[in-house]
Amino acid sequence: MSPTGIWDSIDRAPLIVRDVLVSFLPDAWQGLANDILIAATVTVVFATIFALLTILERKGLARIQNRPGPNRVGIPFTKIRLGGFGQPLADAVKMILKEDIVPTSADKVLHFIAPVILIVSTLLSLAVIPLGRHLLPLELEAAVLYFFAAGAISELAVFTAGWGSHNKYSLVGAMRALAQMLSYELPLVLAIIPVIMLTGTLSTSAIVDAQGSWSLGGFLPAWHVFTPWGFAAFAIFVVASFAEANRSPFDLPEAESEIIAGHLTEYSGFKYALFFMAEYFGMCALAGLGVTLFLGGWHAPFSALEFLPSWFWFFAKLFMMLGLFIWVRGTLPRLRMDQLTRFAWKLMVPLALCNLVNAAFWHLSAGWDSPGGLALRWVLSIAIIATPFLLLSRSLFAGLGPRTYKYAP
Repeated sequence: MSPTGIWDSIDRAPLIVRDVLVSFLPDAWQGLANDILIAATVTVVFATIFALLTILERKGLARIQNRPGPNRVGIPFTKIRLGGFGQPLADAVKMILKEDIVPTSADKVLHFIAPVILIVSTLLSLAVIPLGRHLLPLELEAAVLYFFAAGAISELAVFTAGWGSHNKYSLVGAMRALAQMLSYELPLVLAIIPVIMLTGTLSTSAIVDAQGSWSLGGFLPAWHVFTPWGFAAFAIFVVASFAEANRSPFDLPEAESEIIAGHLTEYSGFKYALFFMAEYFGMCALAGLGVTLFLGGWHAPFSALEFLPSWFWFFAKLFMMLGLFIWVRGTLPRLRMDQLTRFAWKLMVPLALCNLVNAAFWHLSAGWDSPGGLALRWVLSIAIIATPFLLLSRSLFAGLGPRTYKYAP
């Protein structure tokens, strides 16, 4: 077999394993078995990523903030520590064995189904993310629309958790979470509309294919992030993703210094672990969508590296995005609720609308092929998005001086 054939076989390895396993079943069962196997594989893969992220985030935050991280839990009954990488297993055992406490006045049904709804909605969102050239769990023509429709269920789950707990802290946390998610879902959706406009499709696989070319002799990939409108849309998308995933500096729904744990206040044991897992699944889904829409999906950054498995490049970019989430959490302080909503409605939404105009200009100026026309195209496109950003950011907190705190003598 030629080297090209070997690398292609590695790229198709998950499909080959699936076909071998399904071939042992009768023909009538193969379709159902195929669907179950795909769903189970996606769940196991991202559950493994979740376990790794819990330890990597702790170690990363410890490094950023110059404090010790988890480094003791290793292989049981041995002296092998493995740098603390046994911590996820210890956490899982602890969460499974902890007592499930349900308040007497809580709605038992709503209290139980809220974490289930949340974990299911995040798993449904992962179904339309292309993990590789041949690894798309669910092919849909309106995959982007499906992604946001499935993700919207999480808002219902958060409110169900707060309402069903029959606790004022839980209800306040749920309402804050809804206000935050609704505020930032609008700029999140507006940020991806330019991608849909210029590619002309809602299919995630087609959007990845549209970024599969290179320029400058295979040195510069045709990723959307390498255009003025694409970079602006990517920046808006990333910031809105922090808020949608309840990540710092937008982790107000679980602001433990203010409202204990928000809508999670009355949850413990495995139910709490499901909320925790769903948060990381949602973060992976948003990071995967960002990779798909703006960073070329499973395409290699250079044409010379295209021989490597496509799923390798997707997961490399995914972990890069997840590393950004961890980095920001360890660096920036939490915002106040009024700052959070003001930032969304007075900066993010207007800026995303201006970027729609920018994308339209970029499309209409596609024929400016001369060196002078190309330079003018870039200058005007940058000006269309940079000018509103400078004006809006300067006026965002205009007239809002620093707070003056008065204490009783």
